[in-house]
Amino acid sequence: MKPWIKRLSISAAAVLILGAAAAVGLDALDRAYPPPLDEAPALAAEVVDRDGALLRAFATPDGAWRFRIRLDEVDPQFVEMLLAYEDRRFRGHFGVDPMALGRAAWQFATHGRIVSGGSTITMQLARLIEPREARSLSAKLLQIARALQIERRLSKDEILERYLTLAPYGGNLEGIRAATLAWYGKEPRRLGLGEAALLVALPQSPERRRPDRNAGAAEAGRDRVLERMVAAGVLGEREAARARGDGVPDRRRPMPALAAHAAEAALRSAPSLPRQQLTVSRRAQEGLEAVAREAARKLGPRLSVAMVLADAGTGEILGEVGSADFFDAARSGWVDMTRVVRSPGSTLKSFIYGLAFEEGLVAQETIIEDRPASFGGYRPRNFDMAYQGDVSIRQALQLSLNVPAVRLLDAIGPARLASRFRQAGVHATLPKGEAPGLAIALGGVGLTLRDLVQLYTAFPNGGRAVAISDRKTAERKTAVLDPAAAWQIADILSGVVPPEGARRRGIAYKTGTSYGYRDAWSVGFDGRYVLGVWVGRPDGSAVPGLSGYVSAAPILFEAFERSGLGTVPLPRPPAGAVRLARADLPVTQRRFSSSRDDLSAGKVAEPAPAIVFPPDGARVELASDDAAPLVLKLQGGRAPFRWLANGRPLSEVSRRRTMRWQPEGGGFSTLTVIDAAGRAASVKVFVER
Repeated sequence: MKPWIKRLSISAAAVLILGAAAAVGLDALDRAYPPPLDEAPALAAEVVDRDGALLRAFATPDGAWRFRIRLDEVDPQFVEMLLAYEDRRFRGHFGVDPMALGRAAWQFATHGRIVSGGSTITMQLARLIEPREARSLSAKLLQIARALQIERRLSKDEILERYLTLAPYGGNLEGIRAATLAWYGKEPRRLGLGEAALLVALPQSPERRRPDRNAGAAEAGRDRVLERMVAAGVLGEREAARARGDGVPDRRRPMPALAAHAAEAALRSAPSLPRQQLTVSRRAQEGLEAVAREAARKLGPRLSVAMVLADAGTGEILGEVGSADFFDAARSGWVDMTRVVRSPGSTLKSFIYGLAFEEGLVAQETIIEDRPASFGGYRPRNFDMAYQGDVSIRQALQLSLNVPAVRLLDAIGPARLASRFRQAGVHATLPKGEAPGLAIALGGVGLTLRDLVQLYTAFPNGGRAVAISDRKTAERKTAVLDPAAAWQIADILSGVVPPEGARRRGIAYKTGTSYGYRDAWSVGFDGRYVLGVWVGRPDGSAVPGLSGYVSAAPILFEAFERSGLGTVPLPRPPAGAVRLARADLPVTQRRFSSSRDDLSAGKVAEPAPAIVFPPDGARVELASDDAAPLVLKLQGGRAPFRWLANGRPLSEVSRRRTMRWQPEGGGFSTLTVIDAAGRAASVKVFVER
């Protein structure tokens, strides 16, 4: 018998045997030996952004990049080319294509070698589910039986999706999504003609055609697909010619690794979830990470950069950079510096001044002394060791002078400042066993970058801070400052000169440098977004010359620019919030002074003023809107006195120790009295009608 007749006979017999296997005992086979479709292979864990874009992926335990894919997430043109090339009767057959098998058998018989395969996509899926190295008749029979079983259980689209999840694309890449991410750095939604053709060709010989290792074989495989598409009428000759002119990838791209620290935290919190979503915006994250990397290179070795960008309206974190480079061991890149407690330097001065505005102790043009002073043995000095003398409150905050900030904190009380932080959900870290002290004004307390950003969300929100998170949570806002006081601070900080080389962006910002040049901070905000920046060494060692204004502020402005979010105008002033010239201020607000100033001048100080009625926390009942005014009484203090209700003056300065107050409505109100020495007392009452 001639060889070609023998081969034809063997092939024909094989077709008949396979057909019989497909027709006999399928129900019994299903019951006794069901296909392992329920045993889904492990998939790469994904962390995605607020819009579903991939931020970071984690390979499967067996080291594969394998992602689940839906058909509507794949370029339709690629699917059309795949079916035309691999299985053009896919939509019509029952798992096995007898015509394709017959053609393959005839070609094998007449050529003595395999010219084209007869496997359908369903049969290829069966082989991917149950891989067998040997290419034998029994293996082919099992493959056909499995294909028939698969077709009875899954729809055509489900079969395609599973195939596109498991098909090999070189190395440890499995599935179309892993292939497009690794070879083209994109999702499989939109592919060029040449890209689609190469990805159709790769699974047939994934190692021999790997474009990064065998560019010639990859091009030949792609071109063969394009030729077949022209012959099948799927593409025109000109389209195919243009696609053939495209090169093939010369390297394999790394999988996305954005928001690495946040992604790691998400994986630790729920390791069994295949997909987790953060509130992070991929576009903003890319911009912030690029700024952090570039800044760290300029700053020098071992220095790192961390950033947190939050939407002050919702508390959603839109970008978070834990280090300049997660994979840079020299900078301890694995340490998430957004969560490490460090000294915040002068960044908390904004809240000290805010409480002073809230109490009516100062206005923007109030004069305050910047001279050497002792506060019970505590002698703060300015960053440059110089003093400015008499300055306005506006100048003192913009220049971040230390002595004026401590003077104000001494007047309002460190415990009260710490209490406001707790109201905002921020628990400052103090040395064990110590109560809040005046050193808080200069950074003598521990906060994280996240804490600082959370506190600063109060300024775009009219004094109410919102809890920040990179997960969708219920919005929780709590009052930190009076709306008018918050606006005054925002107005002052909006006038701080931008760092050298940065353009004005309509943002307000504050800087800080911790003791010993260990941490540099800058935190800024517009009418919606708050961005905090930290610069330093993760090990806490000193960096000579490090400062918030020089090191962190330029990063803040650059990061705002490259976040892609644009600038939202700062809040408009609320009712009652005004900026008065010094000549228009009441006499008690023209110069800030305290009993400590009087004592240092050798004067005998009267007792500090104290409101004796109504007592703090009292509930006051008013029968109607036209009820008689409430009489306020005080003891101590030096006349004349100025009374304020919720930060608004009640009348002109008076030397009497009583005052009449007509509440404007129900609810909580803060009553404050300021004496001639600038000392203040306040009570909070609840008015019931």
